Amino acid sequence: MTRLELARSLKVTDEMKEAGLLEGVPAEHIRDGIASGTVIIARSRLRRSIKPLAIGRGLKTKVNANIGSSEDRTDIGEELKKLHAAIAAGADAVMDLSTGGDLDEIRRRIIKESSVPIGTVPVYQAALGAKKKGKSFVELTPEEFFEAVERHADDGVDFITVHCGVTMSAVEKAEKDNRVMGIVSRGGALTAEWMRFNGRENPLYEDFPRLVKIAKKYDMVLSLGDGLRPGCLKDSTDGAQIEELSTLGTLARRAVREGVQVMIEGPGHVPMDQIEANVLLEKRLSSGAPFYVLGPLVTDIAPGWDHITSAIGGAIAAASGADFLCYVTPSEHLRLPDVTDVRTGVIASRIAAHAGDIVKKAPGAIERDIQMSRARKRLDWDGQIRLSIDPATAGAIRKSSPPADADVCTMCGSLCAIKISGPVRSKDA
Repeated sequence: MTRLELARSLKVTDEMKEAGLLEGVPAEHIRDGIASGTVIIARSRLRRSIKPLAIGRGLKTKVNANIGSSEDRTDIGEELKKLHAAIAAGADAVMDLSTGGDLDEIRRRIIKESSVPIGTVPVYQAALGAKKKGKSFVELTPEEFFEAVERHADDGVDFITVHCGVTMSAVEKAEKDNRVMGIVSRGGALTAEWMRFNGRENPLYEDFPRLVKIAKKYDMVLSLGDGLRPGCLKDSTDGAQIEELSTLGTLARRAVREGVQVMIEGPGHVPMDQIEANVLLEKRLSSGAPFYVLGPLVTDIAPGWDHITSAIGGAIAAASGADFLCYVTPSEHLRLPDVTDVRTGVIASRIAAHAGDIVKKAPGAIERDIQMSRARKRLDWDGQIRLSIDPATAGAIRKSSPPADADVCTMCGSLCAIKISGPVRSKDA
């Protein structure tokens, strides 16, 4: 039985108990959420050595980091460094988006060395496989699409992105909507081009039951990808995006009925005043399936600083009910991220997730901020650094400018308001 089927039978498993302890909620909350499709646990039945990662309603917002090679950069050692940097910075999951080199070796090494769930995009494997066979991606057979999915599942991947909502109707709508950026998802663009060339429907949509069957075999999460997500603010929340989302909501309900866990991926580039509406619409159309958003980025003009544009959008999305944030690094739109970019992106996204958790009152979220405030009132510098989301950076900055009086900092010195105002008078401080 899958964990969803076990949850429906009202069984509380050891995995649910462990996830509940990690989240600070009763195991029954995890069980009931899984049963209803509003909570997932991202862990393949082939990877029981990692902790169960629960994502969804009533839980802390999680953060994913994307790594992976490209045709220009295929150093597996570098990708493993990124993996470890992401985990050390606090990423809850990592996606291997490799498109260059030996994809099987890269993926298997990442899975072997990762202590967190790993996600992948099998269509990239299919595309590279076609190239190695000396043919175009559009010449792939539907069977080869599913072979790539099965290969990733058999390696123990915990969740896969599949662009099932890129249908002929939705692609036609994207073209008629006269988008500025068109299709910006690699998987979405590949799928759309395959459909145009072959004059037939997306195999992953057309034979969705087969996809569900593979996922069920491995108890692997299907992450229904937003292949028609907006690539700029002007394209946000247009007809193609909404049609795809509606299709994904329908498919999500079908998968859940079959005992397979699902989350839905979302935009993209979205103005701040549209973010909440996007989250609420996803929840309505999918019966509350966990929502996994890329950013979203709230402006298009900040290359080099898109970890900030996405953190702004991510905080709003999390506060509105998004469950899983995909980080964006400073190198977004510019180049393949390096190890430093990965760390920066994770920290920025974790700040956004935490800010959102405070608003939606996730278990334990505000308590840490209260502890930090008390440490500041006590001028407890070690405590402040320990409680910070990035102790290494906070500690380094503190040490870089030592004050004459160790109780204060070099910003205010003897004019420190906290020191002047005296000891804490609140009995619970």
